[in-house]
Amino acid sequence: MSSNPIRIAIVGAGPGGLTLARLLHVAGIKTSLFERESSATERPQGGTLDLHAESGQLALARAGLTDGFLRIARYEDQGSRLYASDGRLLLADDDMTGDRPEVDRTALRDLLLQSLPPDAIAWGSSLREVAPREDGRYDLVFDDTREGPFDLVVGADGAWSRVRPLVSRYQPQYSGLTFIEFGIDDVDTQHPALSELVGRGKMGAESIGRSLMVLRNGNAHLRGYAIFRVPVEWAERRFDVTSPSAMRHALLGEFAGWADALLDLIRASNDQFALRPIHALPVGHHWTNRAGITLLGDAAHLMSPFGGEGVNAAMLDAVELAAHLVGSKDWREAVRAYEAGMFVRVAQPAGEAAEAAATELSHISQELTLAHHQAYMQMRAAASDSATR
Repeated sequence: MSSNPIRIAIVGAGPGGLTLARLLHVAGIKTSLFERESSATERPQGGTLDLHAESGQLALARAGLTDGFLRIARYEDQGSRLYASDGRLLLADDDMTGDRPEVDRTALRDLLLQSLPPDAIAWGSSLREVAPREDGRYDLVFDDTREGPFDLVVGADGAWSRVRPLVSRYQPQYSGLTFIEFGIDDVDTQHPALSELVGRGKMGAESIGRSLMVLRNGNAHLRGYAIFRVPVEWAERRFDVTSPSAMRHALLGEFAGWADALLDLIRASNDQFALRPIHALPVGHHWTNRAGITLLGDAAHLMSPFGGEGVNAAMLDAVELAAHLVGSKDWREAVRAYEAGMFVRVAQPAGEAAEAAATELSHISQELTLAHHQAYMQMRAAASDSATR
């Protein structure tokens, strides 16, 4: 980067924004990071995710955080099981030798937060507007303050980004799928049969129009999702998240006829439920470069959760943007190069995620799930054979 330092603002302290801030911090480049949440503990950060060696793990290695990651990674939770709605076990993969360990989102965020200076983040900063200035730079307008000027504003502020409208008119569109999230606490002790049912990793059970997916998190917690292909407003009319007993009753009604062993997952749920309609940006979403503004992660390429690419893609965005900024004498050209590469890189995973969302809960959904897993196991076996030669 040029010896003349630029002022960089990062909007959003999710994994992508934090990774970028850490990578630039390691390179000696100061950033201003703004987050609308009041603190790191304002809300739960979601469930578990698997970090891929070529993206999420690579980012942590570049950030000097591999040792910290190994302390929170759960290599033992890479298993997968698939059931029919009548309780028959269709697939069981308990192999723990893969290179995509699970990690709780909260633990990952804490790792990244602890790697930054204590004053690196301006918490409680809810962005209202990115205001262009006459000199070509930008101010950030928040509820109570105005910060700036900044030469480069990076929108890492998620699906409903306030930065994105400066470069793109597209908004996420509903995929047709709605997830109803629930949780089961202390499963190993309180619900050993359910612990065995799920196994060490994730389990799914599906039929036409609805499915259950449950993932093992750290600390003996299960995070589950009842998944429906429905109009976007259907769930709000059907479910009352303020009444846990009503939620359980309604969900059991939706899954009437399923095996009792699977319905016990709903019966054992705690009192925390959430409605999560799944949205995505168009496959191939891109924009014409605008000096001083760029995006990463969900703000740039929001995709459905099928395939587990979201956080991994965001962290790899951060790696590539940081590398261009650090290695270039012209930061504007660095951003252009980052965007051009990112548009090409995310097209395939975004397309695959969109296809998976489109076929989820179809009449061939179960068949496709089995075929996909078989292909993944073959790929993993081939990689293992290559490594031992």
